[in-house]
Amino acid sequence: MIRAIDKLEPFQRAISKAHLAAAGISIDALLEKPLIAIANSWNEVCPGHESQLKLAEEVRKGILEAGGEPVEFNTIAMCDGIAQGHKGMRYCLPHRELVADSIEAMVAGEGVFDGVVFIGSCDKIIPGMLMAAARINLPSIIVTAGPCYAEIKPNDSKELRQRFLRGEITEREVIEGTLHYYTGSGICPFLGTANTMGCLCEALGMMLPGGSLIPAMTSLRRFTARDSGKAVMELVNKDIRPRDIMTRNALHNAAVLLSAFGGSLNACLHLPSVAHELGFEYGWDEIAEVSSKVPVITHIVPNGNLTVIDLYKAGGVPAILKELKEHVCCDELTVTGKTMGENLSEMSGPDGEVIYPLTDPRAKTEGIQVLKGNLAPEGALVKSSAVPEELHKFSGPAKVFNSEDECFEALYGGKIDEGDAVVIRFEGPKGGPGMREMHRVTEMLKKFKRIAVITDGRFSGATGGLSIGYLSPEAAQGGALAFVKTGDVISADLSQGTITLEVPEVEIERRRSEMSIIEHEEPSAFMRRYACTVSSPREGAVL
Repeated sequence: MIRAIDKLEPFQRAISKAHLAAAGISIDALLEKPLIAIANSWNEVCPGHESQLKLAEEVRKGILEAGGEPVEFNTIAMCDGIAQGHKGMRYCLPHRELVADSIEAMVAGEGVFDGVVFIGSCDKIIPGMLMAAARINLPSIIVTAGPCYAEIKPNDSKELRQRFLRGEITEREVIEGTLHYYTGSGICPFLGTANTMGCLCEALGMMLPGGSLIPAMTSLRRFTARDSGKAVMELVNKDIRPRDIMTRNALHNAAVLLSAFGGSLNACLHLPSVAHELGFEYGWDEIAEVSSKVPVITHIVPNGNLTVIDLYKAGGVPAILKELKEHVCCDELTVTGKTMGENLSEMSGPDGEVIYPLTDPRAKTEGIQVLKGNLAPEGALVKSSAVPEELHKFSGPAKVFNSEDECFEALYGGKIDEGDAVVIRFEGPKGGPGMREMHRVTEMLKKFKRIAVITDGRFSGATGGLSIGYLSPEAAQGGALAFVKTGDVISADLSQGTITLEVPEVEIERRRSEMSIIEHEEPSAFMRRYACTVSSPREGAVL
């Protein structure tokens, strides 16, 4: 192979090698070894990323053992758990673009790398890295930190939070109790966006089989990082690139897995954004089509009371995909150099307890649904697998809030009632700007038996209940959500896939002509630029 650095003009090649040698890379390596970038999102803020410094050392070993020369750099990574419930959450989705752009700038800008190992773990970082991989198109592989062990059941953690909201325990007690659920470094142990996107990397073929759910801080997690370093060298030698792997059929496989375990709705933002970087469209209609045929065959929180560690012990992603083989495109190439079908032939099937067989009556379709109606003509998303059966058909009066902050004020003031359709609008990508998650709101609303949240914002992968979000077009773009008034009746019927504002069309149009679109005051130049350039949720909220 001809290395990237050797393609530079002779004088610049020499100067580039001199700069790299000054950074500590040996001259001998610069003369003959492929240079492999390690794009690491390690930091001490996000618990999912704290262990990635050690994992990078293992990746380095694998690259060196396979004849390459590792060169590491960092990108940013926010923790959504810390950003929840305040205006900082507006930065989480936009920072996906910063991750992708920063990696492109480093790798494409320097122009000396032959391959990339991406090390990331949490919500927007993994999709940002997948976008960068598709854009740069150098031989690449994804490594994550893996989930942390939980010592208590998910429902125990949820009850702990509810006890704090009821004033029954102190702040210190909720912190200490939560540390039995988030026991240390690693991805949160539920099926949130972080674990969803890590698992989807396997289905896309961009991660070693079984690599997403190996627990954090274990020898096996270190071994898979080391093996990934070796694997990227094979990809370089065989010139296998992300666009050879992440085909339309590979995205179909990701949608199959997403549907089969009822993963995070945020994946419906991220899969279209990856497809955009690959040069084709793969959106909500395609995902909904898959979800209508593929049953949910495992009940991991928030779809049940099991953690992703339970899923790992039952065989993880390979076991799910093997059981769903009739729905999987098995001829797709993966980072092992083998096809998806060849990889799955070496794996075990479902255990029958955590992962159900397709013939099990507990398996139901429609884990994720796209609802449509006059309130969301382009669609709205709901994770049906996390909605109690009694809420699959809902009708109630709207309580309208023009921001998440207004909703919090109403909650603390006792102004939300049983049976309400809680509308939180002007929180979409443009309207927020930044498209906040409404997870803290949904947690606080759990004291109600029958309630709905309807928003042009989005939800955490941990969110359950009747939480309908991502409404398109968003209120800031003149969607019907902008013209809902408190007291209007809103109906949702999951069996029919509909969401309806029970107001005559002529009245909606009258309001459209009389009501103004709200614009939140935005002091941040970065967020103003984002609002001007971001597309709709349905298109992946890409720039």
